[in-house]
Amino acid sequence: MTTVYRIAADCIVVAHMGYVLTVVLGLPAIWWGIVRKHRWARNVWWRCGHLAMILVVVAESWAGITCPLTVWEQQLREAAGGQSYQGSFVGNLVHNVLFYDLEPWVFTMLYTAFGLLVLASFIVAPPSWKQSSQWLAPSRNASG
Repeated sequence: MTTVYRIAADCIVVAHMGYVLTVVLGLPAIWWGIVRKHRWARNVWWRCGHLAMILVVVAESWAGITCPLTVWEQQLREAAGGQSYQGSFVGNLVHNVLFYDLEPWVFTMLYTAFGLLVLASFIVAPPSWKQSSQWLAPSRNASG
């Protein structure tokens, strides 16, 4: 059973890294897409989702709440009988890239600054409801 807990913890830390990469790399991707005039860069669902993701992180940080993904990972590692940050090579690698030992206020300020950048991008280059609704509308062909 300990192997199942360890694998589950590794899956959570990889999902956590995916969340972080989506937030962090999403912003330069949005900027690039806007400069290149790609429709996806103004898609309201993508942009609102991206903004919501960083706002969740900022709110957790200001409220002093530890990310649930971190809590679950630690609980699973402890249930596996290990220390909270042991696991497979990939799990450790992702974990070491993801977590730094800094004062909590530093993270709160970094998250807030990044959240403000995302919000500013949302305001300066707003998403387009029109383009986003075209993605959801049925396609029209010439014969019908």
